[in-house]
Amino acid sequence: MMVFLAAAAALPVVAAAPATSPSGIEAAMAASAAGWNAGDLARFMEVYAHDATYVTPKGLVTGKAAIADRYRASFADGRNRRGTLSFRMLGHRAVDPRHHILFARWTLSGGAVTESGMTTLVFERQGNAWRILTDHSS
Repeated sequence: MMVFLAAAAALPVVAAAPATSPSGIEAAMAASAAGWNAGDLARFMEVYAHDATYVTPKGLVTGKAAIADRYRASFADGRNRRGTLSFRMLGHRAVDPRHHILFARWTLSGGAVTESGMTTLVFERQGNAWRILTDHSS
């Protein structure tokens, strides 16, 4: 028991992050949504790291190109068939200075049906940009 307590005491304490995420993450999400809404797949995907992983009900999709392929059918004729994308940021947590977790609600409106769900995104600071490493949206 003493060994466990000593080991637990040695673990770093991570303070809860402020209510708002770093402005660069929110700006990256706004730019991604703007790409979706403009029917521009490349602009929508800009926020993803090249080795990103997307969690689907059927399994994992790894790599920016493979993730883009999953979305490609929605982008046609200079628009997105599924509707207008928006995000409501719900909170975030700093893992370390280069990694943050974002919790948000996504909504697609104006399409055949309004869709909404939750997303958990792991971001990494790569150079001057925040990139999504992991996307779990439901």
